[in-house]
Amino acid sequence: MTIAVRTLDDAAWISVNDSRQVSVSDVWTLSRGVFCDCEPAYVLLKAFVDVGVDGPIVVADAIGQCLDCGTRDSIDRLPVGRIVDGDFRPYDPEGVQWRVEPDTENP
Repeated sequence: MTIAVRTLDDAAWISVNDSRQVSVSDVWTLSRGVFCDCEPAYVLLKAFVDVGVDGPIVVADAIGQCLDCGTRDSIDRLPVGRIVDGDFRPYDPEGVQWRVEPDTENP
């Protein structure tokens, strides 16, 4: 089954199968070291740069800013949801997130 993912509205939304699913207006809780030294980091996303699928996980590259220390930087491969039986299930932005690292042992 093919799942269409893309950014919409000047990088403000992630669309899954032509339906707006994830917005930059949410504050994401990221584990320490992923974005800045805050533990955890509360990051307001500013824009989605790219979106893709890694197995069943929908990942996004984004720009964000930590609400505590002010760090503004990019976030690579932020898991924003998963595909289950052809349906998109978004992750809770308040849950602690981490990067999905590429499998370097099995490229």
